[in-house]
Amino acid sequence: MPDSTKTLQRELHVITEVSKALTSALELSELLKQVMGRIEDLLEPTEFGVVVLWDSLEGRLRPTAACGKRPMDLAALFEMRLLPGESITGKTYSTRKMIFLKSQEVVERESTNLSTSNRDLLTQVLGPESQLSSVIAAPLLVGQNNYGVLLLASLHVESSFSERELQIVRILADLIALAIHRSQLELEMAAAREEEQVDRMRAEALATLSHELRTPLSAIKGYSTALLLEDINWPEDKRLEFLKLVDAETDHLETMITDILDSALIDVGQLALELQPVRLEHLTREVCDEMRRQTESHKIISDFPSSFPIVDVDPRRIKQVMRNIVDNSIKYSPKGGLIVVRGEERKNDIVIGISDQGVGISPEDLIPLFEKYFRVKSPTGAYVAGTGLGLPVARSIVEAHGGRIWAESRVGEGTSLYFSIPCSGLSAELK
Repeated sequence: MPDSTKTLQRELHVITEVSKALTSALELSELLKQVMGRIEDLLEPTEFGVVVLWDSLEGRLRPTAACGKRPMDLAALFEMRLLPGESITGKTYSTRKMIFLKSQEVVERESTNLSTSNRDLLTQVLGPESQLSSVIAAPLLVGQNNYGVLLLASLHVESSFSERELQIVRILADLIALAIHRSQLELEMAAAREEEQVDRMRAEALATLSHELRTPLSAIKGYSTALLLEDINWPEDKRLEFLKLVDAETDHLETMITDILDSALIDVGQLALELQPVRLEHLTREVCDEMRRQTESHKIISDFPSSFPIVDVDPRRIKQVMRNIVDNSIKYSPKGGLIVVRGEERKNDIVIGISDQGVGISPEDLIPLFEKYFRVKSPTGAYVAGTGLGLPVARSIVEAHGGRIWAESRVGEGTSLYFSIPCSGLSAELK
């Protein structure tokens, strides 16, 4: 077989293998790492290679993947940051044109403006005795998009690149640029889908909020109007019933408005806590007494050990967390049942658990449970009132205390929500 045919077959093999690597379903950094490994194995003059990408946040070119036929300090390589126009790589990026340097003298001349810090790092990468004897640098271009530079180098005169490799590297750079472009498009599409989902959830939340706010307002308006009718002399028990209903709907309205306002405060980082030593078992009893008035079909109890420690919390905020969770337990157990609020002391924190005997939550709904505007769909298909803000607000309050919140549930077997509060501060010191 003629040498030219063998050379052509070898070149096609290099391009084919790199193309295969670029079509694999990997993260971009891992993809480029594999590609550089293939280039090192298949393109013989390559003794050192690097893909350098433009980082718009840093305003610098940043090494992302590399290869080398000898042990190299890649950590030092990845510390390098190059300005546009700096050394061979920066010039290739700025001019958007390939650079082919055939001798060590020319390589050194084109690298004179390499910064001292980058020169020291490159020496650390290659070793003090190694010099680049020939270099091919190709821009990674797709249309007007300039993603960075592919740089390949030989370290020995006898293994320098030729004009033949120049064309192969041009093709490889185009393939790598297309892979980077595809990755960027996928990220943009994912971001657009996420933004679209957020917008949809926000629109649904606004519609839900409008409905949820209108419901108690309509009830308050209706009962108030009825009480003000001059031609009806309401019996005292009926008048008292109407006033209790107005009071209950006002509390409901206040809770929703509080969640909306707190959600806005959390968004701008202005959720303030007023910590003080608190006996959570007493706080829990107050919440249980308050929530019992909202339901006749549930039995709400608290269970705390007698030795439960005093902790530093914002009592108003922790009551809000408990209310939101117990309120959810009531909503998602329409047939009633037992709701238990338990306290547990651990080595470095305490845990409050609130369990119900409701419809439960599916595994796919447990993941976004604490996300803003997310609302669990009842397995029974029944409409469940709510704003989708109660649990996200609860999570932010708990995290502001240095704790965490999580849920455990199985469909048809009820739900348990837990939150932890660290035992720290003045109360822990006095313990």
